[in-house]
Amino acid sequence: MEYIKQLNQSFKKGAVVDVHSGDTVKVHQKIREGSKERVQIFQGLVIRTDRKDSHTSRITVRRIASGIGVEKSFLLHSPLVLKVEVTKRSKVRRNYLSYMRKLTGKSARLQGLDFDRQAVNNIRDLDAEKAEAEAKAKEEATKQAELDKKAAEVAARHAAQ
Repeated sequence: MEYIKQLNQSFKKGAVVDVHSGDTVKVHQKIREGSKERVQIFQGLVIRTDRKDSHTSRITVRRIASGIGVEKSFLLHSPLVLKVEVTKRSKVRRNYLSYMRKLTGKSARLQGLDFDRQAVNNIRDLDAEKAEAEAKAKEEATKQAELDKKAAEVAARHAAQ
């Protein structure tokens, strides 16, 4: 059982934005078409959040596109989901906002809440920061080794003269 938990933890991202039902979000998703890759942004209302603490954490986002309701579900820890950005936070008292499917126009508005957008969207991925620091340290070590090698060559030339 412990091995399964470790395996699940290995697939989780270091940090994910804390998203609630009623939030308006922009989800940046990597789309692969043939040999090309691009980033597609899907903006809409989060009508459902599932299994927040699991590696299978999922949100369902709804928007109206050309008069037709479109819903997409995103696995938050998927490598294809590059970024989730909260643009608006609304006051809701439910986890699953299925009633929003029936509403259109002004009746579909939710009462907004004040929130610190910068603090919510600025997440610290400790694993990525650690990897960056290690890469930077390795790069500095190679530069130092090159400088030491050049200094040794110059000292050898002076000794030969």
